[in-house]
Amino acid sequence: MENQVPSFFSLLRRGDIYYHAPGSLPEDILKWLIQTIPVAGINKDALLKAVLEREDLMPTAMGNGIALPHPRNPMLELEEAQFAALAFLENGIDWGALDGKAVDTVILVVSASARIHLSMLQRITFFCRDEGFCTLLRRRAPAEEIFGYIEQGEKSWK
Repeated sequence: MENQVPSFFSLLRRGDIYYHAPGSLPEDILKWLIQTIPVAGINKDALLKAVLEREDLMPTAMGNGIALPHPRNPMLELEEAQFAALAFLENGIDWGALDGKAVDTVILVVSASARIHLSMLQRITFFCRDEGFCTLLRRRAPAEEIFGYIEQGEKSWK
């Protein structure tokens, strides 16, 4: 994987998709999500602290009901440990989105390098602007349907 940007599909497979994430504040959601993700090789307390510090700088709500929280700096040494996780919230919450919409979907990204991090944010942002992907998110489609859509979308880029 060295010198190659991993696919959003592969990172999301590693971190997984979660339904009914509880919480009424971004901090609650992030704490639950980070504690729930079965990913080894990362200090979850340090990750939560780093993600919350990033949120304090500027909320990561990107609009259309989606937030893209992430630590400001890489948290992992091994590229093989990188992951993304998608969570559908039990209830929409105020995340400080510029469009004023409540956030009901969170995509957490944790990378090993700034280059991969930026590339992953770009890929995820592309999907978050894709109407087909947004429709899947709005209807909280089954995980395999979401994975399939992402995998096919990324294959079309090659």
